[in-house]
Amino acid sequence: MRPLLALVSGGLLCLAFPTFDIWVAAPVALALLALALTGARARSGFGLGLLAGLAFFVPTLQWSGIYVGDLPWLALATLQALFFALAGLGYAWLARAGRVRPVVFALVWVAAEGLRARAPYGGFPWLKLAFGQADAPFGRLVALGGPPFVAFVIALSAGLLALAASSVVARRGGMPLTRVAVATVLAVGLGAAGLLVPLPTAGPTAQFLGVQGNVPRPGLDFNAERRMVLDNHVRATYQALQDVAAGRAPHPDLIVWPENASDIDPLRNADAKAEILATVEVAQAPLIVGGLLEEPPGHVSNVSLLFEPGKGNTDRYVKRHPVPFAEYIPDRAFFRLFSKEVDLVRLDFVAGEKVGLFTVDPKDAPQIRAGLAICFEVAYDDIMLDTVRAGANVLVVQTNNATFGFSAESPQQLAISRIRAMEFGRSVVHVSTVGQSALITPDGTAHQVTSLFTQAVVRGALPLRTTTTVATRVGQVPEWVAAGVLLLLVVGSFVRGRYRTDQTVGASATTGRTGAKDEDDDDES
Repeated sequence: MRPLLALVSGGLLCLAFPTFDIWVAAPVALALLALALTGARARSGFGLGLLAGLAFFVPTLQWSGIYVGDLPWLALATLQALFFALAGLGYAWLARAGRVRPVVFALVWVAAEGLRARAPYGGFPWLKLAFGQADAPFGRLVALGGPPFVAFVIALSAGLLALAASSVVARRGGMPLTRVAVATVLAVGLGAAGLLVPLPTAGPTAQFLGVQGNVPRPGLDFNAERRMVLDNHVRATYQALQDVAAGRAPHPDLIVWPENASDIDPLRNADAKAEILATVEVAQAPLIVGGLLEEPPGHVSNVSLLFEPGKGNTDRYVKRHPVPFAEYIPDRAFFRLFSKEVDLVRLDFVAGEKVGLFTVDPKDAPQIRAGLAICFEVAYDDIMLDTVRAGANVLVVQTNNATFGFSAESPQQLAISRIRAMEFGRSVVHVSTVGQSALITPDGTAHQVTSLFTQAVVRGALPLRTTTTVATRVGQVPEWVAAGVLLLLVVGSFVRGRYRTDQTVGASATTGRTGAKDEDDDDES
């Protein structure tokens, strides 16, 4: 029964994320997992967590193997499932008395997500629980404590539902339903609490133009035709500017092209640079370009470049968190022992050190301070927090989804940007080479969502907000507090276990000595 509950739990959790978007599936799925783990042995908890993790990650990360084969996909899914297994082991050990412990379950879940977001090689926080809650009351809680707080509340609600269910099962001898009622009301109350969190959108506005130029073909060779991706973005921008010239659209204060919009180094290829500079002069607006630079020697840099009219390239941001096994190969010699495919990544991407923030001063709009994230960086709490704390009044997420085909990866990433908008109270310009692209207001609403593998633009006014949310002020404190409390619980449980063992051994020894004396007395008699 427990393995079945674990498998159903993982499968049900899939429904909370795009493209299903049934957010209520998350607390129900976790409630089933809590029931499966409660009372299980620690070793069994590891196995049950692994089953749930595989049932969840294998289908939801299917996009990772579309063009590179099943092995990377299944390896990634299994690695991520191991963190569910660790959570299962930890909770089963702490709840081995057979009682559902909702707070403990929530703490374990937050700790496991935090560990998954950091290890190995910087972690992979994709599919955090909060990232499936953009349309849910739970999601609004992100403004109070970031994704870890959302995860805690959802897992706590799930634990309470599991407690209510276990109490119903135990009520065979006429046990009163007080515990069931209280647990159920608390779970529902936590689910609705997010409706009380305000998500203001008012503020001075600026006009943004995001360009989705499309690529010649999906897949790993999306940029096989020299300059074709760049030319697509130039052409789409010119078409959008025709609407401006004709008075059908407002003049943009900032234009954003996506990651890899320039498929050749725009600073070392004169023709590419000339195309970009000409576009900027025609637009008479600053332009953020995603590209790859052939530097430093022997490496590559994934960058955002700022071009301004009459000034050329005025600023750059180098991606701070290159993706392991995709943009660089860690421990290359070791992993080559398992597969020579690692050498498909011929040059490793370097990691930038500077927080991404571009500042531009439009003529007829307030100063724009754009906080930058390239592709998967949007999923990393610290990177996004750094940009806002550096002074960003709008967030710009540039991504290239051409290598993931018509899959759930793009909707999953857009959902993360929506959560970030709510978390920090910032508008987001989310632009992809192939879609989905959108303009997102600070309440998490995505506007003008584009279709995959089409040429399109997203344009309009977005508020520039400077007010900091509670989540921005507390940063990662909620996650570390949860980890600290959980550590204290683990230590306390270990100490109590040792104390009981010592007491049992002492009692057995005393009983043995007493028994021996009695036997001597009997012999004497």
